[in-house]
Amino acid sequence: MKTKILTILLSVFTVFSFAQITVTDNDILSIGDVVYQPEDDNTGPQITPGNSGANQTWDFSSLVVADIVTTECISPVGTPYESSYPNANICLKAEGDYMYFNKSSTKVELLGEGDSTFQQPIVMLPLPLTYGMIFTDGPISVLDSLISGPMVSLLLSTQGLSAAMISLGAAQTADTINIQAEMTSDFNVDAYGSMTLPMGTFDCLRLKIERTSSTSIQVYCTDTITGAGSGWYPLPFSDLSQEITYQWWSDNMNTKFALVDMPIDSLGNVDGGVIFLHDVASSLNQLDSKSFNIFPIPTTYKVTITSENNEEVNAILTDINGREVKRFEFSNSTTLNLSDLDKGIYILNLNTQEGSISKKLIIE
Repeated sequence: MKTKILTILLSVFTVFSFAQITVTDNDILSIGDVVYQPEDDNTGPQITPGNSGANQTWDFSSLVVADIVTTECISPVGTPYESSYPNANICLKAEGDYMYFNKSSTKVELLGEGDSTFQQPIVMLPLPLTYGMIFTDGPISVLDSLISGPMVSLLLSTQGLSAAMISLGAAQTADTINIQAEMTSDFNVDAYGSMTLPMGTFDCLRLKIERTSSTSIQVYCTDTITGAGSGWYPLPFSDLSQEITYQWWSDNMNTKFALVDMPIDSLGNVDGGVIFLHDVASSLNQLDSKSFNIFPIPTTYKVTITSENNEEVNAILTDINGREVKRFEFSNSTTLNLSDLDKGIYILNLNTQEGSISKKLIIE
């Protein structure tokens, strides 16, 4: 009888327990993957982070799908800011923005966005994710900038400040502003269970991310009378802030990205919109660089494009900020007139049924 009862209890426990999954670098975005993310700005009271611990359930099936953002994971090679990120091995492109990352088996680091490179990489995701994992990144310097010259007095005056005010009369001129920002990120995989979205139900881990940022601003002021008052003086603009975000990750091969990204306020309520996955991740094949021949590069307002395959090619030309400047179609070959464009660097995105590729154009 005892054996029978034990068997029943074990069966019930199995039914109502969820697998403790592990999320590795193989389970998240790689070059060629595409994910689709809507943002719901009007979530109901049922959309909350819930509790920490084992065997949790999160029913987010009521999230509303609208204004889907498509994010492509592409190679940094050939992107507008490739030269600024020699350590990047993946790039996320969404709505004309380029974000550069270094992805390894132990973490995913954000190196910068567009032409804004960070002083130090920021860990966005420690790996592998397992229930109970705790990881701290930092403090790291994300900004250490000096501003000197006439601009210093101008910037201070816009805030109603002067060297005399900052130094309490000890100095007369402001020479240099030093802005420093540090960040510490704490990661805690504090729950696991099952999440239901409009696209389906998935085993998942919940990752709590707490980022603490501190900013300090100092001004070097010179005492032009005695010299005794020269030195660095702090501005009253120093700031300490904390952001808390919950993310849910799955090892399901159809996801490839966070199921949900949910910022919360100090009271634990949803703070702003909830970003979530919609539809399974798809694959965008990267064509071989030899599939197209583009010449001459650099060019003086005319460039010829030839394709190895006699198939229709959809082409989009963007500037280095991702803004579309031309869109056209061709088969086999075409000659593009660029005389209406300014000199500079452009990105040519070529798409076929077999995949896509990006090429850099330079107009001199």
